[in-house]
Amino acid sequence: MPKILVADDEADLEVLIKQKFRRQIRDKKYEFYFALNGMEALTILENNPDITILLSDINMPELDGLSLLSKLSESSSLVKTVMVSAYGDMENIRTAMNRGAFDFVCKPVNFEDLELTIEKTIQHVNQIKNTLQAIKENNILRMYVDETVLNFMSRQDVETTLLANETVEATVVFLDICSFTSFAEKEPADKVVKLLNRYFEVMVKEIIAQNGHVDKFMGDAIMAVFRDDFHLDRAVEASLAVRKEIDELPSTSDDQNFSPKVAIGIKSGEVISGNIGSASLRRLDYTVIGDVVNTAQRLQTRAKASQILIDDHAYEQIRQSFNCKIVGEAALKNKKTPILIYEVLS
Repeated sequence: MPKILVADDEADLEVLIKQKFRRQIRDKKYEFYFALNGMEALTILENNPDITILLSDINMPELDGLSLLSKLSESSSLVKTVMVSAYGDMENIRTAMNRGAFDFVCKPVNFEDLELTIEKTIQHVNQIKNTLQAIKENNILRMYVDETVLNFMSRQDVETTLLANETVEATVVFLDICSFTSFAEKEPADKVVKLLNRYFEVMVKEIIAQNGHVDKFMGDAIMAVFRDDFHLDRAVEASLAVRKEIDELPSTSDDQNFSPKVAIGIKSGEVISGNIGSASLRRLDYTVIGDVVNTAQRLQTRAKASQILIDDHAYEQIRQSFNCKIVGEAALKNKKTPILIYEVLS
């Protein structure tokens, strides 16, 4: 129900409005508030932030209508003001409009015209509310949905585009917080979530610093993807920075005395990039899939605390830039032959 504030020092206007709009008030179509001057109007607006329409006279004691308009503009109020005044000359109308008035109604008041003006103002306010809600929802959506998906959603060929995919060169990194699951089983949920989010913030900061993309959070692990020039080098740099930052975090001050460490697996090569899921359910996850993703995850599973593991293919590409040591051959799940594993030291 729209809430309307009437600011006018003529007390009989309140009586007239209550008479002329008695049916709308009875049906709870409108709810009116009344003030005898601008200062009183500001107080009512402050105490009732859900008032969206102001009907204001110009000539009022203490604070006139034009000054009231200026006050509302300074506070960035979403209240829309309709001036209702006998001072209907062009100078006053222009001044009111320049100070943010939505419309102007001259006295003596034609109440049919006033109701049409109120309805028009309500529609405008609702449009603003819908726009703000859409912006809010869009900002929330950006917390959960990849930017590429949002760009797709703004295009006309949504159904076709959402299911498009491509093969690209990328580096996939899995970063897991070691032993966090066993720690979480013995701690209150609120503490576990806060601590995990704290660790994730540290890790995400370093991933973004190297122009990486956080593909998803998986329990107490992160899957990150690096694309474009020198994607493998940037992935290794980010992994070293994450390890350093996590190793320097203090232990928890409780009985378990948990000290965070990360185990990291890195694999570079061709991946399939696209929206994976069900279009009919409208549940799609913009992600990468393929052998590179599977291998990176399995390397992370083999990694010990504070260890960064890569395969021989990645080693050959970065050995001139990073200090690595051989770990040995290992048989990974669903791999026909063992692969040679290296540890990135620095």
